[in-house]
Amino acid sequence: MTALLMDVGNSRIKWGVLDQGEIHRTGHISQQRIREKGLQVLTTRIPRRVDDVFVSNVAGTSFATRLSGVVGMHCDCDVKFARSERSGWGVTSGYTQPRRLGVDRWVAIVGAWAEVQSTCLVVDAGTAVTIDAIDAEGRHVGGQIIAGVATMSDALAAATSGIPQVKPAPGRAASDLGMFARNTAAAVREGAHAAVAGAVDRAIRALQSNAYEPTVILTGGDASRILKALCDTPVHRPHLVLQGLAHMLEHAR
Repeated sequence: MTALLMDVGNSRIKWGVLDQGEIHRTGHISQQRIREKGLQVLTTRIPRRVDDVFVSNVAGTSFATRLSGVVGMHCDCDVKFARSERSGWGVTSGYTQPRRLGVDRWVAIVGAWAEVQSTCLVVDAGTAVTIDAIDAEGRHVGGQIIAGVATMSDALAAATSGIPQVKPAPGRAASDLGMFARNTAAAVREGAHAAVAGAVDRAIRALQSNAYEPTVILTGGDASRILKALCDTPVHRPHLVLQGLAHMLEHAR
């Protein structure tokens, strides 16, 4: 069986092909590009010959409908969408209303648990940063959502008259004194990086204070920008949602 796996986010779409238990032929395209050129620009990049298409989508139901039609016709197969569950694949949701947990978070949790099967902290750093804790029994302790690095910077630029729009840049090590910037644009950038890294570090310390020793698993488009800034070295999994989708397909209940 070969399957096209798709992680549809707010800023971009990522994909990969699951073949004989491995994910190959990964790629991505920005949502901005799709808004400008239409979904046909996506079909020029993804394969046709697959048996299944399995999608994690947080871009809304209207986009899901359009995607299903275009990709389904391109691949000549039904497009299936993952959804958040109360429990499955070894993990149990901590949400009081499990379906309200973002499907990307649920699939990332499934992927992380499939790999480590022990206490872990799953951090997805993108447009928003989500931080989810899972205990040693596979129970989702709960999570946090904060603005991502670019989202924080954009919000400051929009809400003030003296703070400029800033471009993304690599993050610094936690001990690098360059985090204390000498111009406003750099100060915004460094502050956004520090805010995200600080939130993750605080979550780690809170778990450790309660006798948990979590493996930190980091994913998302901004993962490389906060990787060095964290006090604990995380496991970097750029395709964690795709890994979760693969596990769900291969271990269908």
